[in-house]
Amino acid sequence: MTKIAILSDLHGNLPALEAVLGDVESRGISEIYCLGDLVGKGPSSDRVVDLIRRSSRHTVRGNWDEFLPNPTDSATLRWHQRLLGEERLDYLRSLPFSIEFWLSGRYVRLFHASPRSVFERIQPWDDYAEKLSLFEPSDVSVEPIRADVAGYGDIHNAYMQHMEGGLLFNAGSVGNPLDVTQASYAILEGELGEKRRKDRLDLTFARVPYDIELAVRQAEEAQMPELAPYVQELRTGRYRGLGHA
Repeated sequence: MTKIAILSDLHGNLPALEAVLGDVESRGISEIYCLGDLVGKGPSSDRVVDLIRRSSRHTVRGNWDEFLPNPTDSATLRWHQRLLGEERLDYLRSLPFSIEFWLSGRYVRLFHASPRSVFERIQPWDDYAEKLSLFEPSDVSVEPIRADVAGYGDIHNAYMQHMEGGLLFNAGSVGNPLDVTQASYAILEGELGEKRRKDRLDLTFARVPYDIELAVRQAEEAQMPELAPYVQELRTGRYRGLGHA
């Protein structure tokens, strides 16, 4: 059985990522997949990108990873671009759209926001048909088949739901959780690469406390733009309208 740690929405929060990677190691998990939004919001996008490049076997792009490398008139986005530098921005441009594989006889598709776009936001309380569409392939999918397991990030709220024989889940957010004030990630466990035999498949959610006040101090010391709403989100777990989620 293979355990896969699924991380998403790191958002430049180094203390949260370090705490999660420590928790992953303590559980003996060697496979790490990342569902994007490595950058933005927090003050340490450069160090987060470097760390996830060393740690994650597969990483896909999120909405921040998509738009941040582009030319912009936003002073906030230019601040994050200068922090990252051109080589890291090129890395973000190179990230694939989805991760797809067989696990215990189920086809798994992992992506940032939807199987169609990194910008299509679907919440756990949205219409049933919208959520069901997350199992369907699109022209950017690796394989044109319906997923048995669909996992995503983007909304910063962890949840799972069984839907018409499929398993839908959201890994939550490592660096900017908007449900509880602890870093969140998911663990999938099964027989990696097994196509035919439906063997055991487990999904677990992990919540990891981290030093929020250290993250706040790092943001203050960096003189990061849009500091106040970012700090409020870290401390309260509630969205304060900081640009893009």
